[in-house]
Amino acid sequence: MNYNYLRRFGLLLGAGLVAGNALAQQGDVERGQSAAATCTACHQADGSGMHMENGESWPRLAGLDAGYIIKQLHDFKEGRRQSSTMMPFANMLDDQQVLDVAAYYSQLEVTPGQGGDKADEALLARGEQLANRGDWDAYIVSCKSCHGPGGTGVGSDFPGIASQHAGYIQAQLQAWKDEERSNDPQNLMGSIAKRLSDDDIQAVSAWYARQNASQAEGE
Repeated sequence: MNYNYLRRFGLLLGAGLVAGNALAQQGDVERGQSAAATCTACHQADGSGMHMENGESWPRLAGLDAGYIIKQLHDFKEGRRQSSTMMPFANMLDDQQVLDVAAYYSQLEVTPGQGGDKADEALLARGEQLANRGDWDAYIVSCKSCHGPGGTGVGSDFPGIASQHAGYIQAQLQAWKDEERSNDPQNLMGSIAKRLSDDDIQAVSAWYARQNASQAEGE
């Protein structure tokens, strides 16, 4: 018996199985667009979401990291993140559809955030300070330490928050502050949010919501 042949065959078979599993784990944009049809009522066909001044705001998904979307959908499905709105829709998706939806939204063009246009200069200045430098007197680290320069995001754990709607950022910071959300690494956001005043939350939310629009105006 040619054991070298069997060994090579086994290695090739193993490599083929690994490649097949990797392919199965990839999301398909076309299938994702179809699966995302139920998401459009809140997140819109272009993934831009919706800002409501005195009500629930739905986040922009367009351009978010696929890994981050995948994690959040699984967290909703498995109860690590609570939302009476999102949980039923997340549970409608099987594992492959989660990958497909994430692939679809991640390749869409980022749309401008809303909700920061009425903020005054003093509020925006405070928001910029918190975003880029933090406030060491209050033991608040800068947002860019985790979310990256410009708030464009770092991998699947730290999403892009520039151009996200102010109402959504504000709601999530408040949820972390009130211990209603804790599905980030080491609950870093909970410890930071607890040090933010209500004015701080409003300031940094408004500042990040304006960033994409400000860049577009400067081009």
